[in-house]
Amino acid sequence: MTIPMLGSEITVQGEFDLAAAARFLTGFAPAGQPEVEAGALRVAFPLEGEWTPVGAVLRQRSPGEVSVEVHGPPSSAEAVVTQVRRMCSLDIDGTGFREVAGRDPVVSLLQGLHPGLRPVLFASPYEAACWAVLSHRIWMTQAVRLRRRLAERHGTEVEVGGNVLTSFPAPAVLAKLEYLPGLSGAKMQRLRAIAEAAADGLLDAASLRAMPAEEALKQLQVLPGVGKFSAELILIRGAGHPDVFPRAETRLHEIMREAYHLPDAGVEELAEIAEAWAPFRSWASFLFRVEGEARMRESR
Repeated sequence: MTIPMLGSEITVQGEFDLAAAARFLTGFAPAGQPEVEAGALRVAFPLEGEWTPVGAVLRQRSPGEVSVEVHGPPSSAEAVVTQVRRMCSLDIDGTGFREVAGRDPVVSLLQGLHPGLRPVLFASPYEAACWAVLSHRIWMTQAVRLRRRLAERHGTEVEVGGNVLTSFPAPAVLAKLEYLPGLSGAKMQRLRAIAEAAADGLLDAASLRAMPAEEALKQLQVLPGVGKFSAELILIRGAGHPDVFPRAETRLHEIMREAYHLPDAGVEELAEIAEAWAPFRSWASFLFRVEGEARMRESR
């Protein structure tokens, strides 16, 4: 069902290219979203807190405006718009991100290569945490198959602008799940714990963002199976914290060493370089990761 709603436009502060966000998401295997309309972004997800399966279609009408077509219960329309704003990093005033380029020529180059691209997030910290569990110590292709199997068997189909997408299983569904082919018993147990934590409000995006980053990371690491890398993923790519340098993401560190011609740089030296990116350290890290993946594909 399409809900005509007042205030369904998002005002964009700073540079943003929805088409670039859509290309990233359709190419990001864990998302599993097909491109069905050039320049538009279609998503389906459990609405954070209520966990009702909903959907949305985003289209950019002008550089400063993105329209949102909501699919779901009318009472949830405002919450859907709030969630998709966060998913596209449109809840952040990005006007200052261009200033980072003046402080770091490498970031300036990345911004030129990927104009208007902001971090594209998981639908919620809950979904990010589930991905962290599913993908731990296995190949990406294996993790993608597990996530797809989980969504197809236990998720909910949502009609979104004439297309059917699958919403990830709600925490109440996942908390009762006993078995998924290909998933170890230990990971199944961790997924159930993540689902229970989400249902209890311990993975609420706004609450995690309101804490000092270090405190949020420590809280996340209390969850079963969530170490430093997973906690950073949940806070940055799930809750959408804009200013965290991922200290546990070794692939990012490799990309940075190559970009800055510092083959022996340790994490502290790289973190010191990233100080120049504040208050957009997560955003700059995202661009390094995107460019690194693009170059890896070209070299194959």
